[in-house]
Amino acid sequence: MMIIRISKTAAVAATALFSTLVAFGNLTDYGTNFAFVQHVMSMDTIFPDAAIKYRAITNPALHNLFYFLIIAAESLTAILCWIGAYRLATNLRNDARSFNASKTLSIAGLTLGFLVWQVGFMSVGGEWFGMWMSKTWNGVPDAFRFFITILLVLVFVAQRDEELA
Repeated sequence: MMIIRISKTAAVAATALFSTLVAFGNLTDYGTNFAFVQHVMSMDTIFPDAAIKYRAITNPALHNLFYFLIIAAESLTAILCWIGAYRLATNLRNDARSFNASKTLSIAGLTLGFLVWQVGFMSVGGEWFGMWMSKTWNGVPDAFRFFITILLVLVFVAQRDEELA
């Protein structure tokens, strides 16, 4: 059905827009968002008696490097999803084989987005650096919301499409 193909294209474009806005916000409000990375990596707001504080990284150069990598991954997610949405859109009326083949960059972008927020924020930030313990710098709920949304789009887009009627 055409509506399913349009829906998949729109879902990828919506993820592209989201990733673009996140990356843009991180670039244009570098200091505010950098403070988040700095506090999470420094582990300076987790429980005072936490036994995992030895994991803290307090080197500002490493904070900037990690933040740069986050912004780069968010930006690449956006770029892949924008190109992927364009490819889906230009193949809407084509045969199923062509439409399914046009999903490659969308799937790559969605997978990268999932990895950014699930691995980067939930696993590394949340668990390794104990971000969940911070009342001030806890991005776990947001990261969860982001990666679950992206994962649902990924599952939807990855489903094989059949020939149009």
